[in-house]
Amino acid sequence: MTTFLQQAFNGLVSGGFYALLALGLAVIFGMLRVVNFAHGALYMLGAFGAVVLSDSLGLGFWWALLIVPLVLAVAGMLVERLLVHRLAALDPLYNFLLTFGIALVCQDLMRMKYGSHSQPYAGTPFSGSLDLGLFTFPAYQVFVLCAAAVVCLAVWLLLTRTRIGTVVRAATERPETTRAFGIDTGRWVTPVFGFGAGLAALAGVLAAPMRAVNSSMGADLIIIVFAVVVIGGLGSIPGAVAAGFLIGMLQALGNLYVPVLSQTSVYLLMAVVLLVRPAGLFGKEEHA
Repeated sequence: MTTFLQQAFNGLVSGGFYALLALGLAVIFGMLRVVNFAHGALYMLGAFGAVVLSDSLGLGFWWALLIVPLVLAVAGMLVERLLVHRLAALDPLYNFLLTFGIALVCQDLMRMKYGSHSQPYAGTPFSGSLDLGLFTFPAYQVFVLCAAAVVCLAVWLLLTRTRIGTVVRAATERPETTRAFGIDTGRWVTPVFGFGAGLAALAGVLAAPMRAVNSSMGADLIIIVFAVVVIGGLGSIPGAVAAGFLIGMLQALGNLYVPVLSQTSVYLLMAVVLLVRPAGLFGKEEHA
């Protein structure tokens, strides 16, 4: 039972990263209908940003948690306005190729600067372990899980309890219907893209003290995050969060009980979900 609980907790921590990344990806796809392949690169840049602030400027984790997501959110808005926006009227494949190219450029730039070896991050804000009753768990990973849950809850409250959030949610989940009511969804596109980029960067900063910080860390993760978004339902915000934690648990328990299928379990689940509910667990069927 102790091993099961520890592994399940590991799954929740991994699910927190998936939820943060999938949340940003779902919002961007819902409003722009852009499959943002650069999302993994933003996660990677967030982790490197934390390392750079620590090594070069001597700023601690809390400063990185504040500064890096803001900087990359602004960078995301610039990318959307200068590049993505220009291809919005074309086939979505063009923006997919654009963001894929941006991801490759970011990855190669980091590899040129830091090499392909992992960069250490010093100064973890929490050390030691917490006694959770039946087992102990690293204090920092408990903080990561709590932080991911709080951010997801805060985003949900923002999107459901404020007027701005209501407009963004409507434009994300039903953009055509929203425009039909005379709401100008175009004014929200750039801030939403930046918001999604900031969430990816936030996940990267949280990952820096506990994951290997290298140029390929985003590429290794982005395919799973796409699967999470598909399972939850394309453009579905609650689905992205729920599927993120579900996939984290599935992988962790798969590693414990069926290691040979742990890496493919995500895609097996995605295939089953698409066969039963083509729109995803929380997605809504589009009617002609």
